[in-house]
Amino acid sequence: MRIDLHTHSRVSDGTDSPAELVLKAAEAGLDVVALTDHDTFDGLDEAVAEGGRVGVQVVRGMELSCSRRGQSVHLLAYGADPDHVGLAEEMVRVRQGRSGRLLPVLAKLAELGVPVTQEEVMSFVGDSPSVGRPHIADALVGAGHVQDRTEAFDRFLADGGPAHVTRYTIGIGEGIDLVHAAGGVAVIAHPWGRGRERVLPESALEQLVADHGLDGIEVDHQDHATEVRERLRTLSSRLGVLITGSSDYHGTGKVDHELGCNTTAPEMFAELLRRIGR
Repeated sequence: MRIDLHTHSRVSDGTDSPAELVLKAAEAGLDVVALTDHDTFDGLDEAVAEGGRVGVQVVRGMELSCSRRGQSVHLLAYGADPDHVGLAEEMVRVRQGRSGRLLPVLAKLAELGVPVTQEEVMSFVGDSPSVGRPHIADALVGAGHVQDRTEAFDRFLADGGPAHVTRYTIGIGEGIDLVHAAGGVAVIAHPWGRGRERVLPESALEQLVADHGLDGIEVDHQDHATEVRERLRTLSSRLGVLITGSSDYHGTGKVDHELGCNTTAPEMFAELLRRIGR
């Protein structure tokens, strides 16, 4: 059984529709795929329907934007109730915060000599209910200022970068509590990718498990080198949490993140389903 528990459609910052994503998952030989768009459940019904048609089990997920000490942290939520009032209200606040920083970011980019217009950015938003940094990155690519999203983030848009603007996010501990309140399972996404161990050091992950019942850690991810994966696997085993692996697929929005490039072990998936059912 091949299981990929972290993917994105154009309902957030991917480039495929939810149905296209699930069809591609089937073509890639996946048995299970989770759709985890940023701060929205909007694409799940379409994905589940396509999964039924092509024989792929679709896990209802979402990637909640959180923070720790002012730095971005992402939390994968599986099986959460989309009608839970507290979670729904939080997602609205996050999406409004993301859209609200568009003009300040564009002003900074103009000052840096790489201007793009609001109209150019909006042309890349598609079905997403909010405007995110990846859409700004796509506009930068379209204008010829950078080669791809990675360069756009590395040069301008990453946390602390010259065009970065802070926005509202919930604290990671509160985010875990909120996912649990909505009946979901909470897994930290790519915690040590791109040198971000300083944001979520081992002690912080231990505290999130002890104080908030963090369910799992995404270990096998393209942003984690082999040595990082080994350390996170050892830590996860010691803490007794789920160990997941996934592609973080974004269609053409991310290179080297093909569907199924990393997968989750069937026994871990079975435990995740058990916790959702519980």
